[in-house]
Amino acid sequence: MGKVHARVEGRLREFVDRQVVFFVATAPLSGEGHVNLSPRGIPGTFGMLDELTFAWLDGTGSGSETIAHLRENGRITVMFCAFDGAPNIVRFHGRGRVVTRYEEEYAELASRFTDLPGARAVVVVDIERVSDSCGFAVPLMSYVGERELLGPYFERKGIDGSADYRRTKNLTSLDGLPGYDFDPALE
Repeated sequence: MGKVHARVEGRLREFVDRQVVFFVATAPLSGEGHVNLSPRGIPGTFGMLDELTFAWLDGTGSGSETIAHLRENGRITVMFCAFDGAPNIVRFHGRGRVVTRYEEEYAELASRFTDLPGARAVVVVDIERVSDSCGFAVPLMSYVGERELLGPYFERKGIDGSADYRRTKNLTSLDGLPGYDFDPALE
C-alpha cells in the first residue's frame, strides 16, 4: 500500500506534474492554535524545482495562515490526490519558507511560473519525506476547468490596491501570529 521514496522522480514526478490541485497543511507550534489546510492550484503556478524541492507562486488571499505558520516554525505537508485515473495520494513532508515579492530572490523564483496578478510570495518547500499511498477511498471526479476570478480581481486592484488588501487582511493569522507584513508601506 504506502511507500516512502528517496526523492520525487519517475512516476511520482509525472503524477505531480499532471495535477491541477494540491493541498497544504500547516500549524502553529502552540497546541492551542488552528491547523490550516488550504487548496492550491492555478495552472502554471506550482511545480518541482528539483527532486527534493517543490514551490508555488502564492497569490494574495483572504488570510495568511500558511505564511504565518511557515514563518513561525517552517513545518508543512503538501498533498496531491488522484481524482481521475489510477488511485494515488502523494505527500511531501518538509520545511517551507516564504520569499516575498519584495525580496531579491523572488524575481528568479517567480519567473519559473505563470504570472499571477496579486502574487505576494513564492513558497519553497524543502522536502524531507516523500510518500505515496493507495488512494482507494478518494472519489473519482471530473476536472471541468479553472475559475477565472482571482486574476481579474487583483488586476483591477493593481499593485497598490493588492498591497492595501494585504495590509488589511494578511497582517496576522487567526491565532494572532505575524502574517504577511512585507509591503513597503509597512516599513
